[in-house]
Amino acid sequence: MSDMTISEDMIHIGASDKNIKIFENQYVLENGMSYNSYVIKDQKNVILDTIDEKLTDIWLENLEKALDGEKPDYLIVSHMEPDHAYNIGALAKKYPEMKIVGNQFTFNMLANFFKEIDFSNRKFVVKEGDVLDIGKHKLQFFMAPMVHWPEVMVTYEQTEKILFSADGFGKFGAIEAEEEWAPEARRYYFGIVGKYGMQVQALLKKAANLDIQMICPLHGPILKENLGYYIEKYDTWSSYQPEEEGIFIACSSIYGNTLKAAQKLAEILKEKGNKKVVIADLTKEDWAESVANAFKYSHLIVASSSYNAGIFPPMKQFLNHLKERNYQNRTVGMIENGSWAPSAGKEMKRILEEMKNINIIEPMITIKSTMSNENISQMEQLANEL
Repeated sequence: MSDMTISEDMIHIGASDKNIKIFENQYVLENGMSYNSYVIKDQKNVILDTIDEKLTDIWLENLEKALDGEKPDYLIVSHMEPDHAYNIGALAKKYPEMKIVGNQFTFNMLANFFKEIDFSNRKFVVKEGDVLDIGKHKLQFFMAPMVHWPEVMVTYEQTEKILFSADGFGKFGAIEAEEEWAPEARRYYFGIVGKYGMQVQALLKKAANLDIQMICPLHGPILKENLGYYIEKYDTWSSYQPEEEGIFIACSSIYGNTLKAAQKLAEILKEKGNKKVVIADLTKEDWAESVANAFKYSHLIVASSSYNAGIFPPMKQFLNHLKERNYQNRTVGMIENGSWAPSAGKEMKRILEEMKNINIIEPMITIKSTMSNENISQMEQLANEL
């Protein structure tokens, strides 16, 4: 999407890659990815961030159209990750009088990414609360360290009350994708930002003091209505509280017997009136979606085959993803399977106990190769505990 007017003086000049199938070499994409960048026209012209290497030509075309023969006075760098910062070097060479706006961490990173360019005479260093007056518009900067890199900052445009939120409030998917915001925003948040809940909470406290009428993120759609909904989601996610009462069953099965047991437990749970039971086969389904579901729901069941005196690798990877993202405040039940020396339960419990405020409930169900009537009775008991 190009030349998308946000307001009389503000233009979206970003672009979407509709063909990309994987982001950061790990997140599966169904509907591409958007890379947002913005221009503010005033007495001084401002660019907010550049975009990814692959979309350079489109972005430069959008930029020149937005500037309409004028030159930019400032480039604000919200985040130095290459999907947003790749074109800083090219822009600096094209507009030698343009100032680069960032904080001290920004310029430390800038020197690492663009070793051949001397930015020393072009730095416009800002700190918490500083305001850049460009005429009609006044831009105030708030530091957002570790959301999700140390140099991240957000920009609040005081006149029209717009928050340029860096990676905050972003989502997977092209900006044109007609899809519900929450599923891909949740998967994006917990995949990329999830570890830094405390830092997101700190940023939300700053934002609570601002009158925000619009949120312009670096990925995903511009948010103009019902902003309370998006902020509430971020508050819930970053405080590690479940969004919904429900049970997510994550299963890693080698030949299908552990999966059958997980499916049987799901059936029992539904019979007992649990309205929301979601099951995922970790060997086949997107890991980032499973991580997002583990955070979404109030209860988690992990079911795994034993493997090499430990856990089947898809389950180990899943649990490590949760641990890396500070999974906490949940009730968890376990199913293990092993033909001669079941080992999955012990290892799953060890990893879970390294997490904060995890309530592991009994009984742990141990299957010997295939599900037995005794196992089904144990599932009834586990379902009652849940």
